[in-house]
Amino acid sequence: VQLQASGGGLVQPGASLRLSCAASGSTFGAYTTGWFRQAPGKEREFVAAIRWRGGSTAYADSVKGRFTVSRDNVKNTVYLQMNSLEPEDTAVYYCAASQGIIITAMRNPTSYAYWGQGTQVTVSS
Repeated sequence: VQLQASGGGLVQPGASLRLSCAASGSTFGAYTTGWFRQAPGKEREFVAAIRWRGGSTAYADSVKGRFTVSRDNVKNTVYLQMNSLEPEDTAVYYCAASQGIIITAMRNPTSYAYWGQGTQVTVSS
């Protein structure tokens, strides 16, 4: 499966952005999809994920209540709605996908076999 992330940009604190992760080459609905981010000089960190079976979701504590992950299986696309953005959210955001990820492994980047190219999100006044 090939993943294409888009929707990043430069916004002011408090603004919103919606990232998209479009999949091709396979039926996305069968995959668990995660969002990760990496800021300069920092390790890649988990942001959110949505599981293929049942659509259960998981969020990092730092984004809980502000970010929402959702999917459209018809469009083969997963979204990350980001509200109330903060400067600390500045990073390159990556989507990733894989089959057969158990709930306890959703936050681990090594659980994901396929990765998109990343999209830059910059939050600055």
